[in-house]
Amino acid sequence: MPSRQVDFPVFDVDNHMYETPDALTKFLPKGYEDVIQYVQVNGRTKIAVKGQISEYIPNPTFNKVAPPGAMEIEFKLKNPSSKTSAEDLKLQPPPRYIESPPAFFEPAPRLALMDELGIDRAMMWPTLASLIEERMADDPRTTHVVIHALNRWMHETWSFNYEGRIFATPVVTLPIVDQAIAELEWVLERGARAILVRPAPVPDLDGHRRSFALEEFDPFWKAVEEADVMVGMHASDDGSQRYLNEWEGLRGDEFKPFSRKRSAFLSILYAEHRGIHDVVASIIGHELVSRFPKLKIVPVENGSAWVRPLVSTLARLYERTPQNFAEDPIAALKRCIYIHPFHEEDPLGLVDIVGVDNVVFGSDYPHPEGMYDPISFVDELAGLDPDDRAKIMGGNLSRLMKV
Repeated sequence: MPSRQVDFPVFDVDNHMYETPDALTKFLPKGYEDVIQYVQVNGRTKIAVKGQISEYIPNPTFNKVAPPGAMEIEFKLKNPSSKTSAEDLKLQPPPRYIESPPAFFEPAPRLALMDELGIDRAMMWPTLASLIEERMADDPRTTHVVIHALNRWMHETWSFNYEGRIFATPVVTLPIVDQAIAELEWVLERGARAILVRPAPVPDLDGHRRSFALEEFDPFWKAVEEADVMVGMHASDDGSQRYLNEWEGLRGDEFKPFSRKRSAFLSILYAEHRGIHDVVASIIGHELVSRFPKLKIVPVENGSAWVRPLVSTLARLYERTPQNFAEDPIAALKRCIYIHPFHEEDPLGLVDIVGVDNVVFGSDYPHPEGMYDPISFVDELAGLDPDDRAKIMGGNLSRLMKV
């Protein structure tokens, strides 16, 4: 039985699957067999992309993982508005790792686990997929091939709509616009209710990068708007490590999130969530959501710390130079952008900024940075009336997903 009893459906915007080792390889066409490889390094399995071993995800087989919510209390205690207290540190600490159960890899056992957790519906994001696009930025054509292979595996293993309760999110990569439209059509024909677009500048065929909010991508966004499909922009490797390494005096551009103690400088920049801040600023400032006002964009696992500074800047600039904007940027944000706060943040403060209709609940289950008991997030909403709690815990996402 779930730890909390609620009288409304719970729809979690941030659940994860763990991909099996064949997820990126099973459907690769002839000639691409060596693009993705699993190799042994000092007795441990690593993933190599185009011959380059990546440490972005240290254990790409996910056979043993940190338990769900292993770091939850640590994160919550950093937020003075959280309902978690230091007394919770007296709880038995979780094990360092567990053997991954079938529910992390397959939809049927995952439904049973969702019933235990009190989750009625869940978006199901891939985990390993977050490393693909950045490591193939110099080869967009191959990127499209590998992403399509992943989507074929995802559809075969999870489907894109499992019993109206689990909604796996296929990836649509954008370097070649015509191929992006073809991939969008392919996943929509197979029942996709949402897609994953990496929140980052898009690599071009000549090695340059550009925002997906520029007009050259309009044919893709027109198709998205006409399909009325939700666009999830889940956190991933956005390529900013090149910039950070210049400041840190490091060579290379490999992002190693778990292998190095952060300097205070890196902690400052990570705390600002510059990546998603700049993505949303581009979506508004390059007038994407003004040209396509019916888009539904949901930054997932990007937190909400970036919202207040961005809204403050938008309001100030619009007051001073309204001629620079196609419309009121705050109105554009509230119409098209829906925000998933981290569990350790202040959701009530976020509601004050963007309104209750623009906030969605997500637990990041079963990742260690997420929540051990997802439904307990309702405790953080104690200051809201029941209808508003129901909106955040599932109603808003149900409306966006049309379920």
